[in-house]
Amino acid sequence: MEKMVTHTGRMAPLVRPNIDTDQIIPQRFLKRIERAGFGRFLFADWAEDEEGEPIASFVLNRPEYRQASVLITGRNFGSGSSREHAPWSLQDRGFRVIIAPSFADIFRANCCKIGLLAVELAPDQVEALAALAEDDPAAIVTVDLEAQTVSAPGVDADFNIDPFVKHSLINGIDGIAATLERAHMITEYEELRPGFRPSLRGSGATNNGERHG
Repeated sequence: MEKMVTHTGRMAPLVRPNIDTDQIIPQRFLKRIERAGFGRFLFADWAEDEEGEPIASFVLNRPEYRQASVLITGRNFGSGSSREHAPWSLQDRGFRVIIAPSFADIFRANCCKIGLLAVELAPDQVEALAALAEDDPAAIVTVDLEAQTVSAPGVDADFNIDPFVKHSLINGIDGIAATLERAHMITEYEELRPGFRPSLRGSGATNNGERHG
């Protein structure tokens, strides 16, 4: 996956609490077999009317926010089902960072798996960023994962992040790559395992514990 060290971009303010994954991408759009292409369905029930026409007043349909790559949103973002399509749709739409007071745990974990950075800030800091984006849609924010800071005109904030998540994002490492980083440890462990126990090196064991060749 793509590395995330620092990101600088415009913000889109959508500060509503408890936005769940079905609001992020409704269930009816989950039938696609490809991982790409979900961005066009992002927040579909808010972005389109019953005839499928864009609602001009919805923030992501407004021309001044179409190039935003940082979403500023409310507490408990990504609650509800564990569908991976929610972060997929956000990333496919062009978002690299989501900033909120809090996230649902599974949603945040799914973001990490694809290189989408979820940043938790204090509510007043989130409100300040949202107000800045509303007053000046061209305002720029910089998120520095290495320094764990968020900087924008009038806003300087620090954020916490799990060290493993930080390592994974900075190095562009997904779950498989993280396992392969420890391949030597796995090999060493297998070398020390008693021969009568199941091993990754063999094809299985008989009922009496003897290994097949």
